[in-house]
Amino acid sequence: MASNQGGEIAVSFFRDRYGMDDRSLTRALDAALEREVDYADLYFEYTVRDSVALEEGIVKSGSRHLVQGVGVRTQVAERQGYAHSDEVTVENLELAAATARAISESPSKAHAVAVQGTGANTSNLYPVELPPTEVPISQKVELLEAIDIYARGRDPRVKQVMASIVTQHQNVLIAGSDGSLSADVRPLVRLNVQIIAEGAGGRREIGYQGMGGRYDFSRLLETATWRELVDESVRVAMLSLDAKPCPAGTMDVVLGPGWPGILLHEAIGHGLEGDFNRKKTSAFTGRIGERVASEGVTVVDDGTLEERRGSLNIDDEGTPTQRTVLIENGILCGYLQDRLNARLMGMEPTGNGRRESYAHIPMPRMTNTFMLAGNDDPEDILRSVQSGIYAVSFAGGQVDITSGKFVFSVSEAYEIENGRIGAPLKGATLIGNGPDVLTRVSRIGSDLELDRGVGTCGKDGQSVPVGVGLPTIRLDGITVGGTAS
Repeated sequence: MASNQGGEIAVSFFRDRYGMDDRSLTRALDAALEREVDYADLYFEYTVRDSVALEEGIVKSGSRHLVQGVGVRTQVAERQGYAHSDEVTVENLELAAATARAISESPSKAHAVAVQGTGANTSNLYPVELPPTEVPISQKVELLEAIDIYARGRDPRVKQVMASIVTQHQNVLIAGSDGSLSADVRPLVRLNVQIIAEGAGGRREIGYQGMGGRYDFSRLLETATWRELVDESVRVAMLSLDAKPCPAGTMDVVLGPGWPGILLHEAIGHGLEGDFNRKKTSAFTGRIGERVASEGVTVVDDGTLEERRGSLNIDDEGTPTQRTVLIENGILCGYLQDRLNARLMGMEPTGNGRRESYAHIPMPRMTNTFMLAGNDDPEDILRSVQSGIYAVSFAGGQVDITSGKFVFSVSEAYEIENGRIGAPLKGATLIGNGPDVLTRVSRIGSDLELDRGVGTCGKDGQSVPVGVGLPTIRLDGITVGGTAS
C-alpha cells in the first residue's frame, strides 16, 4: 500500500504551529531522561470535534471543541510517570518532562537518541480529501432535516425523531527516546438516528441505528445510505411495539452477524489485553497454548482494515497496527499489547497502545475485534435449534474481567420454535462467563459481518472508538434472563 502522506502532513502541522523542530523534541526527551528510565515519549495532539443534533423537528444544539496539548511519559520497570500540558511550548514541554521523570530513583542519566524523520507511515487506511469538520454546517443541518421528514413519513406511529452528526479531525505526533518519530491524521464521522414510536394504549418503544467510520463525510449524504439507517430504526421501533416478554431459563441461543460481536468484545476481548494478564487478573492469564474455545473458533483483532472506526495507521505510541490472531481454532495464541506490557512480558507490541487524548496515559486496547467466518449456512444454524432465541442486536452489557462473568441486554430478539423464527421478544438478557461461552459455540456461519461503525469502548475512565464483528453462531445451553418464567 502506498505511503501515508497524512503522517508527513501531521509532522509539518505541529512543527509549523508550535515551532517544534527535531532539536526541541530531543531536548524535551533529554529532560525526561534526566534520571535513568527505560523509555520516554512525547505525544502531541490537535483535534477538532463538532456535533449537531435534531429533536422535535428542529436543530436544537450544536457544538465545536478544540483539544490540543502534549503528554510526556517516562517508564521505569513497571512504573510510569505522566504529565501533560494544554499549552504547547518548549518551556512547558520541558517542565512536563521533568515532572514525569520524578518516578525514577536512579541517579544515573540517560540520553535520548536524536529525533529525526518525516513521520510517514507505510499504510494509508483513511485517505480523506476534506476534513469532516470543514464540511459546511448547512449541509449537516439539511441532512438532519431530511432524515426527520423521511422518518415521520414512514409510519404514523412515529412520534419523535432524534438524529445527530458527530465529526472529528485529529492530528497526532509521537516522538520516542529511541529516536522514532511517528504521526497521523485521523478523520472520523458518525450519524445517529433514534425513533420513538407509540402504539396502542400509549405504549412507546425506541428504535436506534447508527453508522460511521474514517471516511469522507460525503458518504453520509448519499440518500440510499441514510434512508437505510432510518428504515432500520423505524423497523426496530415498530417491532418492539409488538414484542412479547422473553421467557427465562437455560436454552440454545443463535447470535446474528455484525453488532452482536459486542459480546465477543466485552466478554472475551478485554480479558485478552496485556495489562490484565501481566497483573494476573484475567481469567485468561497463563493460558496461552490451551484450548479456550470450541474447535473452529478463531478470534482476531485487526487495526488495519480500511476506513473502519476502530482502525489506525499507527497506535497512540507510534507502533504500526496489525492483524493479531488471539484465538486460533479454539487455542489461545496471544494477547493485545502496548509497549510497556509487551516489554515486561517478553513479547512484541501489537499496535494496541491507545489513549483517549494527550491528557491520558496509553494502555492496551482493542481496535476491530471479531470472529472469523465458518462454513455453516446461517439458515441451517437457525433450523438446527428446536427451541431457543435468536439475538440480532444488543443494547449494552457488563463484564467482570477477573471472573469473566457477563450480563448483556438484547435489544432485538426473536423466539425460535422448531427451527423457525417466531415472535419478537422484549426484555431478554444473556448471562454467562467469557471463558465458558466460547466453548459453547457449536455452529459458525459463513456470513461474517462487521458492525456499522458505532462502537465506543470504555476502560479505566478512557473512551476510544472500536469495531466489532461476528458471523451467525449457535451457543448451546446459555442462561437467558427474561421478563417471564
